Amino acid sequence: MENTEVESDILRSVRALLRELDGHHRAFQSERGMLRWTLHKKIDRSPLNSAILVKILVKELERAERGDFRHYIIPLLHTLMYTLIKAPCISDDLYERVYDFCKKLLTLPKPFCSIGLDYAFRLKAERTAPGVLYQRMVISEQSLKSDLYPYQERVFMFADPEVLSKTVCNALLSETKAAQMHQSRRSCLCYVITRAVQAALGEDCDVESLQRILQSKATAELEHWFQQVVAAMECTGCEVNADRIRHAERLEKIYSLVLSSSVAGSSSPEGPQGTPLPNPNISFHLWTEEEQLWKELVQFVRPLSHTWEQDRLSQELDSFEIQDMAPDCDCCEQTRFSVLSTDSGIERDLPAAGEELLPPGGSEVEQAKLQRKGGIKKRASPLESMAFLQNSCNGLGAKQPGKLHRKSGSNLVPMPHLCRLYTARVVVLGDDRVLGRLAQAYYSLRKRETRRVFLTPKLNLQFYYVPVVEGRPCTSWPSEEQTAAGQMELCELAVYLGKADPWYESNVNTLCHMIPKLATMPSSLSTHPTADPFIMDVIAYYVRMGIQPVCFQVYAVKILFSNPAQEPAEDVFLTELSAKVQDGKAPKDQVQTKKKTTLEAPGADLAVTYRKVLLSDRKKEVDVLLRSAGLVMKAIPASEAEDLMCLNVNIAEVIKTSNLSGRSFSTVPNKIRTHDIKIQSMERRTFSLCLDKDVRRTYTNVVSVDVSPCLEPSYCLQKTRTMRFNQHETGDMGLAKYMPKSLLLPINTFAGIIQ
Repeated sequence: MENTEVESDILRSVRALLRELDGHHRAFQSERGMLRWTLHKKIDRSPLNSAILVKILVKELERAERGDFRHYIIPLLHTLMYTLIKAPCISDDLYERVYDFCKKLLTLPKPFCSIGLDYAFRLKAERTAPGVLYQRMVISEQSLKSDLYPYQERVFMFADPEVLSKTVCNALLSETKAAQMHQSRRSCLCYVITRAVQAALGEDCDVESLQRILQSKATAELEHWFQQVVAAMECTGCEVNADRIRHAERLEKIYSLVLSSSVAGSSSPEGPQGTPLPNPNISFHLWTEEEQLWKELVQFVRPLSHTWEQDRLSQELDSFEIQDMAPDCDCCEQTRFSVLSTDSGIERDLPAAGEELLPPGGSEVEQAKLQRKGGIKKRASPLESMAFLQNSCNGLGAKQPGKLHRKSGSNLVPMPHLCRLYTARVVVLGDDRVLGRLAQAYYSLRKRETRRVFLTPKLNLQFYYVPVVEGRPCTSWPSEEQTAAGQMELCELAVYLGKADPWYESNVNTLCHMIPKLATMPSSLSTHPTADPFIMDVIAYYVRMGIQPVCFQVYAVKILFSNPAQEPAEDVFLTELSAKVQDGKAPKDQVQTKKKTTLEAPGADLAVTYRKVLLSDRKKEVDVLLRSAGLVMKAIPASEAEDLMCLNVNIAEVIKTSNLSGRSFSTVPNKIRTHDIKIQSMERRTFSLCLDKDVRRTYTNVVSVDVSPCLEPSYCLQKTRTMRFNQHETGDMGLAKYMPKSLLLPINTFAGIIQ
């Protein structure tokens, strides 16, 4: 196919992507999300066409910037950057045009300026050392050891077996294994070496001969050349005035040494040939335990210990907890106090002669040496611990919830000394029920980190959400309205993200019904191992390019029961809390005294106390007494344009009415927008609660429920510490004034919220 035909074909594919963003071709909604994947697969099969695609994408970006097509910019830019990372050779003038366009985005509001700045930094590094983005991505995702670039990433994919069927879980597990079947450590080392040399030398590199020679070498020798290439690339990136010519000379020297170490074939350079980008290291987990997320993260961060000393140090770290926990801190339990060692380590402070220094069995020579007694590891100072915790929170400072503010991204400036070497990308699959479990796990993790800072200094935690719904909706109390709403009633958060980010709608929300459909079809990976794993490819693209978080408020629930002997319960929810008055039978004597003509009103009398949300941020407390049969609290906004972080409470209020046939009762919807709310039953009748539409999280015989924004545990700890010395102060003081107050759960998308 000639270049003109190829260019026309690629241009048609790009224009089809843009029409999909405009919402055209409603008849082909089942094929949404395939266009982007098909376009990239075309380039993977013909790497020579990468430059053509980059050229077309740059033209479309410039056209979108000149016209009123701002919603095209971020999808086109993500497609362009993904192509640049995988492309073997791109001319310098194309890099210059893309770099200039990213700088123009700095004049636009978020998220355009944020994405433009991030990509401008990446392009600058890529122009200095071609292939460095590919190299760093493979090293981190495949956990290849390198002292010059010691970063590691891993993708944890969690599926709730109570939400997804066994067929879907088995299909996801099979595709995860198939995507990494032909992805060995040796092949990844060869990919890094080949790509670096090819990007630096261009057409002067004989890719076929280089790959053949590298594959024939021993693992130790292959590791040696890998370290040489990484050193050359990172050395160029660290230079103040890096020179492309000097960089090419370094890689050419390595290339010559590799070729000279073996007899090359008679092949000759045939132009740019592609080096595949391996899928990231993805592990699939069935979410069966409450603490499973925490255990997997700890196992990822903690290096394997092979010596007794390292094992003992790990045990001491497990038993060590940060002290100074206040007994009245609501969000964290009281921890035990440890005893510090009084040994100073100075020779004159050693015990007198005759006292035992070592355990029995130690030699006299060992006893004569200067020894230290065992103690505990000294904890970090409170200021340092709070700095770690503050930087790890995806909050918006100490701004009160309920104010009008952006929910996309974070306003916290990364601290330069917090350079985390590990990145965990947690992908949850399911509906709003699995998101409720994620909120619980995240809250538990933050409480652990408040008691003992372990993961925060090392781990960068990213959350991703892939909606998956199969069969009929299974809500706690299905009604006619919920059944008519369809299956997407269980995916309110995904619907909101799809409206806010069109690229998320095209690439991620399309998996909602596609994954169950593909799970029932015979897998082509079993018969054709070289087939492309569609689901894993889309998830890999999502975790690589989804860099803009949208933060959602986590709400805390305090529950009181009708039985005074039963302990109050505390829980959290993310999307919805629904309540229904339970059917209660009156005593027999009361039934006998009632007249037959008396019509009992449904529901129960409820005392509702809430703080009304106003745009002026004035506090207006409201107390009402009404009769209701049930209510629903929605935490997810109905529209992407709504930027007010609050609860939308819909109460089905029972009103007495009179007509010709006598007295009757009708239900009137009562809508409340509030920051926090307390509901208490004024009768003997109780009500039941269901959190995040999950029947497993149902509470019965409830007489009172108090809902408020969940506070960040580190904020609670710091405020409690401050109140010790300033008991008469009620406001935030000290570090608490600058710390995130509310616990926000960040879900990564491609663009965040486009306004």
